[in-house]
Amino acid sequence: MSELIQTVLNSDEKTDLRAFTSLLRALDKRYFLRNEIVHAFDNYCQSNKKSQQFYTSSHFSKLIYFTQEIILDDESLCLIIRPRIAQQEAYRLSDDLAIAPISTPDLLDLRDRFVDRYTPQEGDIFEIDFQPFYDYSPTIRDPKNIGKGVEFLNRFLSSKLFQAPHQWQELLFNFLRLHRYDGAQLLINERIQTQQQLSDRVKQALAIVSDRSPDEAYETFRFELQNLGFEPGWGNTARRVHDTLEILDGLIDSPDHQALEAFISRIPMIFRVVLVSIHGWFGQEGVLGRPDTGGQIVYVLDQVKSLEKQLQEDLHLAGLGVLNVSPKVLVLTRLIPNSDGTSCNQRLEKIYGTHNAWILRVPFREFNPNLTQNWISRFEIWPYLETFSVDAERELRAEFQGTPDLIVGNYSDGNLVAFLLARRLKVTHCIVAHALEKSKYLFSNLYWQDLENNYHFSLQFTADLIAMNAANFVISSTYQEIVGTSESIGQYESYKSFTMPELYHVVSGVELFSPKFNVVPPGVNQAVFFPFTATQERLNHERDRLENLLFNDDDSEQIFGKLDDPNKRPLFSMARLDRIKNLTGLVEAYGKSEELQKRCNLILIAGKLRTEDSTDHEEISEIEKLYGLIEQYRLHGKIRWLGVRLSKSDTGEVYRVIGDRKGIFVQPALFEAFGLTILESMVTGLPTFATRFGGPLEIIQNRLNGFYINPTDHEEVATAVVEFLDQCDRNPNYWDEISQQSIERVYSTYTWKIHTNRLLSLAKIYGFWNYSSQENREDMLRYIESLFYLLYKPRAQQLLHEHMNR
Repeated sequence: MSELIQTVLNSDEKTDLRAFTSLLRALDKRYFLRNEIVHAFDNYCQSNKKSQQFYTSSHFSKLIYFTQEIILDDESLCLIIRPRIAQQEAYRLSDDLAIAPISTPDLLDLRDRFVDRYTPQEGDIFEIDFQPFYDYSPTIRDPKNIGKGVEFLNRFLSSKLFQAPHQWQELLFNFLRLHRYDGAQLLINERIQTQQQLSDRVKQALAIVSDRSPDEAYETFRFELQNLGFEPGWGNTARRVHDTLEILDGLIDSPDHQALEAFISRIPMIFRVVLVSIHGWFGQEGVLGRPDTGGQIVYVLDQVKSLEKQLQEDLHLAGLGVLNVSPKVLVLTRLIPNSDGTSCNQRLEKIYGTHNAWILRVPFREFNPNLTQNWISRFEIWPYLETFSVDAERELRAEFQGTPDLIVGNYSDGNLVAFLLARRLKVTHCIVAHALEKSKYLFSNLYWQDLENNYHFSLQFTADLIAMNAANFVISSTYQEIVGTSESIGQYESYKSFTMPELYHVVSGVELFSPKFNVVPPGVNQAVFFPFTATQERLNHERDRLENLLFNDDDSEQIFGKLDDPNKRPLFSMARLDRIKNLTGLVEAYGKSEELQKRCNLILIAGKLRTEDSTDHEEISEIEKLYGLIEQYRLHGKIRWLGVRLSKSDTGEVYRVIGDRKGIFVQPALFEAFGLTILESMVTGLPTFATRFGGPLEIIQNRLNGFYINPTDHEEVATAVVEFLDQCDRNPNYWDEISQQSIERVYSTYTWKIHTNRLLSLAKIYGFWNYSSQENREDMLRYIESLFYLLYKPRAQQLLHEHMNR
């Protein structure tokens, strides 16, 4: 990038650079983000009547395109440039147009000065740098392969097998000897003592099973294989045993990354799984729509059901029916004594539709019963997580009668607990962020002190750094969740380097090119969410009740707004009432568009209707704002707001009722990490308009099976929907075409079967990698523990002290 800057400076375009800098200084701002920079450049080109060639193809326009931030000070400007995905450079340009690179520590100092939090006379600030600890791991080179970590890791491991065959075959042999279930040896026994013996016996076993009928049950030749040294775990039929042994035989003789993944994926090594999801109201009924309770709960419950089913299938195929092996899955969450009519005060709750999957709730210790007996916001939960993990470990050991084989953390708090548990239990663990708050709240790290009373970002961002570096592997729903797009940084990428002024500087917070990152999108529960045209499967006995709820009833305390014309096309949205979900932004876009009001009713299912019923400050603020917008734009008779908590089955049918009326679904979030409601609406068959900020960019193919909107531009939102309605008027089949393509998009890509099969395969591969590199990770884990005890814990105790005084 320095070459591009120098090219601008060596050409006539340096005059434009000077003039553009003067334009920025005239705006009475000092910090510009990419959208502001691009907008200012547009204005500069228009006001100076620049040619289209200059606007699109000049060196200066290319420099503007790559610039993510500009910081102005008295004598210079700083350009933060992103030449390619997952990389960043910074340069200082002085008034005399001299250019010099800026190091990451100096850039962080500059940002501190911007918010008047730079105090060099008090000594250097603490720096966090994880880069040296990634020496143990290979790194990906091509940014396009970020998020395909297991594929890269398999190639790396198989190359090691090829380069040092004796060492790695010995490692593989010892790994196979590890596996047991409730004391019973699996795979190989003491009759096989060396890796050379293993190679010889595999060939003998292949000869035995090759002579048998492919469908012959494992039980009939079990003891013959046992005499050779092979215990259960190779397969349930002669064909399955033969295929597994043949893969191993090929792997020993000629290592290959695809064979390695195929073989490791067949090893029965996961029987007990813990999914950690702490905050919110974690239950199966009557919880959705409560504060902090939404898509994450749906995600975990759907994942559990599919995960148990996949485990049962895998263990059956491995031939472990002879040992009566039964998998067990636990969702670890907090117990809320004052449960407000939900099941959140029950220690153990069976998960519907499963054989052996449970919600295990562990209470927070009663440091302050006035708080810990009740729901606690996800922003306030931090002081209780360490002792929660200690108590949870005891409960998990009791429930499993042993230790879990895999721990999956969810969200920042669950990910921290997953780390604490995995560290003590010494098991493989992965994390799922769902959404990293740092990306959702603009400048949340720079102004953390101003936001600390409400959000406690110092704790959350520290917990995020700990979890994402400690995890054996990371699951993201989309590629851009990790590293963004060519125009915007990803959620994880935002942790690469940042400052928490007067607390610490993060010089290198995460290695984005680490093979720990894997894109594994979630699915949609097809038993609940399915096309509105599937009339035989629908809840036909509930349709009239839900029709009245959505369009007609006017005597319920949970409904605001009676529609003047209930037969107008419904414009529908459903989400929590918080700032990021931006339902008030949708109401404002609707309120500003007379055309949209004329053609559609706005139907919202969202949170509570009254501020006195809520204890969440964001929800209260959004309730007040929503009422204000209804009055401001005179929306009475055109909007209907339901403050109801629907069962999952009702939720699925509500989408379909909207589909019966050729309705439209709008997801107007300011940022959405993924967007389960988008999958739900699409698989139902609703044409879906979703935010272009975040995961929907990878779910929806614009104008083919859905539509992007910029939720910050109210006019654009309304125009996009009106243009769709106009197209429907011109082509009576257009709504149906988009509807069908939406359904096909979900069925082809977003199923829980695909997700859980991939999750378990990843867990096994990373379990093998963890076994082979454990000693190399110990230095990083010790560093992470230091951050926990020296940074996180003191601040958590400080917050606990504040709680005790409430």
